[in-house]
Amino acid sequence: MNPIVRNTLAVIIGFSLGGVVNMGLITIGMSMIPLPAGADMSNVAAVRESMTLLGPENFVFPFLGHALGTLVGAFVAAKLAASHPVRLAMIVGVLFLMGGVAMILNCGGPVWFILADLVVAYIPMALLGGILARGKKSLAD
Repeated sequence: MNPIVRNTLAVIIGFSLGGVVNMGLITIGMSMIPLPAGADMSNVAAVRESMTLLGPENFVFPFLGHALGTLVGAFVAAKLAASHPVRLAMIVGVLFLMGGVAMILNCGGPVWFILADLVVAYIPMALLGGILARGKKSLAD
């Protein structure tokens, strides 16, 4: 298979599988940690209004979903890569970061969560996924 096609597919598959992990963890979290009375997560406007009702416990699974979704997606992309596995992992991380920024712009959230999410959940997890998938090769690929 052409390396460009393979690398493109690696990013698409990694991003897709990471998205499944992300949504799965968020869904599990919503069933394990009940929402406070009056919180509505049915649409973006309702989520934005409900942010002030949520406690720190309600942000655990979204953070885990973002971090582990990015890690899995980056790992898969790097494993499937024809070349430059860490670079492809970082592309997946940037895609998830863009989704995270969009989520924050649309829904808001407490400052501590926004900072933790944007600083820890995306780029560091993508780098870790790429390094883990690459094995003991050099960082330059």
